[in-house]
Amino acid sequence: MTQDFSPAELTQHLEALESRLAYQEHWLDTLDQAVVQQERRLEKLEQLSALMRERLREQHQALQDNASQGAGRPEDDVPPHY
Repeated sequence: MTQDFSPAELTQHLEALESRLAYQEHWLDTLDQAVVQQERRLEKLEQLSALMRERLREQHQALQDNASQGAGRPEDDVPPHY
């Protein structure tokens, strides 16, 4: 089952296809840019996470060092009048 299209119909169909292709190319470029931005953001968040882990490790170690030296928490100290 074949249809014979007039040259004007073929031109119109071709223009519609070209328009759809241009629209899809635009969205692919937009999505590519979004992926690049997300990758940059992810890298920054990973760096921040690593920095926070390191600082947390340092604080934990400092607390352990203070506890091992007999320095308790200030709220654990009994005031002299008790």
